[in-house]
Amino acid sequence: MKNIYLIDVTNRDGVQTSRIMLSKLAKTMLNLYLDDMGIYQSEIGFPTLKHEMNYINANLDLAKKGVIKNLHLEGWCRAVPEDIEKTFKNCPDIKHLNISISTSDIMIEGKFQGRKTWKDVMNSMVEALKVAKELGAETVGVNAEDASRTETEKLIDFAMAAKENGGTRFRYCDTLGGDDSITIYEKIKKIAEATQFPLELHCHNDLGMAVAVSLAGAQGAIECGVDAYINTTLNGYGERAGNCDLVSIMLALKFSHGFEDKVHLADKIDLKKSWKMARYASYAFDIPIPIKQVGVGANAFAHESGIHADGALKDRRNYELYDPEDVGRGEPELLQTGRVITTGEYGGLKGFRHVYDDLGIHFHDDKEARRVLELVQYSNLHTQKPLTDDELVFIAENPDAVTKIMTVSPI
Repeated sequence: MKNIYLIDVTNRDGVQTSRIMLSKLAKTMLNLYLDDMGIYQSEIGFPTLKHEMNYINANLDLAKKGVIKNLHLEGWCRAVPEDIEKTFKNCPDIKHLNISISTSDIMIEGKFQGRKTWKDVMNSMVEALKVAKELGAETVGVNAEDASRTETEKLIDFAMAAKENGGTRFRYCDTLGGDDSITIYEKIKKIAEATQFPLELHCHNDLGMAVAVSLAGAQGAIECGVDAYINTTLNGYGERAGNCDLVSIMLALKFSHGFEDKVHLADKIDLKKSWKMARYASYAFDIPIPIKQVGVGANAFAHESGIHADGALKDRRNYELYDPEDVGRGEPELLQTGRVITTGEYGGLKGFRHVYDDLGIHFHDDKEARRVLELVQYSNLHTQKPLTDDELVFIAENPDAVTKIMTVSPI
């Protein structure tokens, strides 16, 4: 039985979405949560961008120190040799990359405006891949942007060239979200049969089918004896109508009738972290969770109709496919309504120590406390919202990494 791996792209595709943004500290927290949940890989951002460089290097340092334990940290860049060279100049310790180039005729003609041919696209990808391997990349996913509007035979040639030149897997991008489950299943099967090369599915939600299409593509790959990788984002955030939602895909792989006990989800997934992850992403992005969001929405386990309420009270299996506890819900949450002491951008030492005492963190002396207090003040300025308990603990335990994360030089 072949494996299905999950690669979360919130910190790349999610953050590049119009009208939403995420602080570098919040991106780091998402990586920590994804690692804790057991996700295979995080696409952490753009190593060619100067303002991403320190954040990425700080996260690579956290992985070296074992703070991030198992999560692969992967950068995204264009499949051109210059980008690869810049990536390793900015982030010498990066080991995992996904390199991307447009492959459909409509994009080759519409984006490159006659400057590139199909042969140029192939050559650029191969040269970029070779440079990445020479400079120390351990894994390289090779992306065909707009694969769903690219001829299948061309995709087979593209994937084979990646395989023959040291690539790790082929990423099929349904960039406009136009695929359906049957089409992608048949197309992926054909590519997998011809190449015997691991397949990665990157699907958008323009028609509301990103989860179903991702599953169907993965099914086609594993039926042909190759591993499948599914790209996800937290709460489905992403370009335009979004990407494949992480919690939805995990629940589908565990509970849907077609996948239940039929495939091996290779990651050591802890579904119970779903509720915490979704709420933090909602808070960090400042986007409310929709009432009907799969697993984590306010109505995911709500019943009012007489027939439904009666049935659910007798046996939840009458009207619930899985339990609230499966996604980390069900426990009452307490809200402090009395005196509250917080610490942040304008906090002082006494209130700061009180907050950290409540978190079980005590400082040896005022020098150590003042350093962390300064980082807390800058972190609050950086995020522009009250710091969560997990963020406060992370700052105290990893002051050097936090300093690097928040160091940005525009000159």
